[in-house]
Amino acid sequence: MTLTTTFKKPHNSPGSTARFSPVLSQAMLGAVGVMLSISASAAPSIYPTGTTRYDPAKAFNSFVLFTAGDNIAHLIDLNGNSVHEWKDAASHSTLIDPAVNGGKLGHVFVTLEMTEGKGTDLVPGQVSRRVAKTVGELDWDGKTVWTFGDKAPGGAAQQHHDWARLPNGNTVVLANLVHPVKGFKQPQVLDDVVYEVNPAGEVVWKWIASEHINEFGFSPAELKLVRNADIADYLHVNNLKVVGPNHWFTAGDKRFDPENLLFDARNANFIAIIDKKTGKIAWRLGPHYKAASEEQAQPRNVPRPVDQISAQHDAHIIPEGLPGAGNLLVFDNQGLAGYPTAAVPRTGGSRVLEIDPVKNEIVWQYTGEDSGGPAWSFRSTHISAARRLPNGNTFIDEGQSGRLFQVTRDGDIVWEYVNPYFRIGKDKLTGRATANNQLYRGQPVPYEWVPAGTPHSEKAVVPPESSQASIPPGP
Repeated sequence: MTLTTTFKKPHNSPGSTARFSPVLSQAMLGAVGVMLSISASAAPSIYPTGTTRYDPAKAFNSFVLFTAGDNIAHLIDLNGNSVHEWKDAASHSTLIDPAVNGGKLGHVFVTLEMTEGKGTDLVPGQVSRRVAKTVGELDWDGKTVWTFGDKAPGGAAQQHHDWARLPNGNTVVLANLVHPVKGFKQPQVLDDVVYEVNPAGEVVWKWIASEHINEFGFSPAELKLVRNADIADYLHVNNLKVVGPNHWFTAGDKRFDPENLLFDARNANFIAIIDKKTGKIAWRLGPHYKAASEEQAQPRNVPRPVDQISAQHDAHIIPEGLPGAGNLLVFDNQGLAGYPTAAVPRTGGSRVLEIDPVKNEIVWQYTGEDSGGPAWSFRSTHISAARRLPNGNTFIDEGQSGRLFQVTRDGDIVWEYVNPYFRIGKDKLTGRATANNQLYRGQPVPYEWVPAGTPHSEKAVVPPESSQASIPPGP
C-alpha cells in the first residue's frame, strides 16, 4: 500500500509532503529522541510520522490512547486515524477498564488542573514546581464525573504518573508529599504517597514510602547514600498497579493477593508489592541484581536469572486471560539510576522483560536485536511502557522517541506509529524553536472498551526497503 505521508521536521519547521510509503529504517525510527538531552541516542532532522507499518493479520487490532505534547488525549486506530479526543488532558491519560467501572464505556482519568507550587510544595534547588491540583474522570463526552483534589492533604492532589480504579469503586492515586524526613540530608524530601480515594473524593487509606525505607532492600551503605542524596526525589516512583487475580495467589502465595499494590522506584532500581492490609512490603525485585561482563552486558538467552535492571517503568503483573498471565512485565530503560549508580552497557539499548516473579527468572525479553537491529536501535532512557496483548504480541511505548509499536513473540514488528503531535517550545539559551514528540505512556484499548459504533480502520501499511526510503530532490 502506498500513501501520502507528511514528514515532520523538528524545531517547528513546516512539514513537506511526498508520495511515499511511510517507513524509514528501523534504526532511524528507533532513534527519534529529537530534543532529549539526557539520551545518548541521536536522531535525523526529518522523519515520517503516523502509522509507518501495519500488518492487520498479525497485529492485535485495537485502539491506542496517549496524551501528546498538545495536552490532548488522543484515541487512534492502528491506521493512525483520530477517532476521539479529550481536551486539556495535561501530560497523561488512562482509559478505565469497564469491568471495574460499572460497565461504563470510554471513561478516562486525566489531570484537570495544574497549579504553581509554592512554599512547602517546593524542595531544595527548585524555584518553581508545577503540581496537579485536581485530577478526575471524564466520560466519553468529556463531562467530569469524578474529581480528587480539594479534599487531598494540603488541598491539592499532587498526583503524578499513575492511578487505578479499584473493584470496590474507590481509586488509588500515586502522589507526592513534600515534607521533612528524619535522617535525610535534604530539609524537604519529595516523597511518594499512595492515596485510596472514595467516590466522594475523600482519602480513606494512605501509604507513605519513607515510612518503609528499611523494607526496600538497601544495605546500610546504600541507605546512607539514599539519605545523603543531592536530589529530594530519592525514589521517583513512576508506576502504581493493582496486582489483580493471578494463579500464584490461587495456589496459596499470599504475597500476590489481588488487592495488593505493585509499584516501581526508578531512581532506586527496585520493584515491590505493598501488602494492602498491613502496608508492609510483601515482595520485592531489586535493588540488587546479577551483574554481567561488558561482553555479555545484555544477554539474550532465556530463561535466566534476572540481571541488572535500571531506571525501569510500567512494571505490572500480566492479567489473567493473557499469554504469560501471572508473570511480571516491565520496561527496563537501562538508564542511569541506583544507589550507587548501576553499571549499564555503554552502547546498549532498552529492554522489555517478562519475569517469573517466584523464580525471579527472565522468561522472555525484547531488545532491538530481536528485530534485526543493533541493541541501541531500541532505546528510551526514561518514561515508556509495555503491555501484553491477547494474541501474544507485546505493545511497546518507546517513549523518548514518541514511537509506539507491536512485536510478536519472535520480535517481528507488526505495527508501528510515530507520534506526530509535538510539544513546541523555545531554547532558553538561543531562543531557537524546539520540538519534542515524546510520549509518557501509550495504552492499547480494546474496541469493546468504548461505545459501540466508534469507527476504526484496519488497512495494511507495507513499508518499502530501507534503501528505497528516500525523498526525491526538487525540480
